[in-house]
Amino acid sequence: MTVREVIQRSTEFLQRHGVDSPRLQAELLLAHLLKLPRLQLYLNHDRALAEPELAALRSLVQRRSKREPLQHLVGSTSFGGLEISVSPDALIPRPETETLAELAAAALAKNTSPIALDFGTGTGCLAIALATHCKTAQVHALDISEAALALARANAQRHGLTERISFHHGDGFGALAAGLRFDLIVSNPPYIPTAEIATLQAEVRDFDPHAALDGGADGLDFYRLLAREAPAWLNGGGGLFAEFGDGQETALASLFSGSGWRAAAVHRDLTGRPRVLEAWRPDGYFTAEISPG
Repeated sequence: MTVREVIQRSTEFLQRHGVDSPRLQAELLLAHLLKLPRLQLYLNHDRALAEPELAALRSLVQRRSKREPLQHLVGSTSFGGLEISVSPDALIPRPETETLAELAAAALAKNTSPIALDFGTGTGCLAIALATHCKTAQVHALDISEAALALARANAQRHGLTERISFHHGDGFGALAAGLRFDLIVSNPPYIPTAEIATLQAEVRDFDPHAALDGGADGLDFYRLLAREAPAWLNGGGGLFAEFGDGQETALASLFSGSGWRAAAVHRDLTGRPRVLEAWRPDGYFTAEISPG
């Protein structure tokens, strides 16, 4: 069977099982298996696949038909141009989180030798992005999951950042040394309301760790914690950038303003949706008036 035939049959199989973008998914799985850039498949349409290759691809396509995420099948994903290893132990990095990384890196770069905290680091993608784009920054990464931290450490090693990212295991700020202070805290905390988790896409609901999704009854439990506890861990003028879910911007603006923060802006992601809260300690500074719409 040739590359062309395999792509066609795999596409039809995935389409019958309701997988989005079935041809693209089939091509990406085959490119991963053959260790080729996807576009190279078009230059090899008549290449015949060996039986072991066909068996391996068949297994991958069947797993994808059961909604196992493509990223888990190929083992990694691109995040802001950085290749990040993934596993079921941590949330798969999403494109919208790249907006959070870009905003936080730009703010961090305003300091000479900044110190940042990635609160709930998961794969480590945010910590790695900050350390990559802010060469003078020292970054700390915190997570309650030992398995997620092992993955984050491996990703930091992959990018040569083990000396600039320190990892901490534990539940919240109590896992940090008492003397630590940060110029910036970044977080992509769990923000899905508990009752909505069952309605999520199967790729998310069945394969992402629920601890990385469940934000409590209204999805705001972790923002309450951050609003209450984060100021004590920030240097003077320090700030916070946090991702949030659809429709949460007004409640978050009220929550942080009511807790004494300067909620400087709500930023939109690449799809135009409000996605990132920027807030500063009372002795911080404004970059723009809050615009939750």
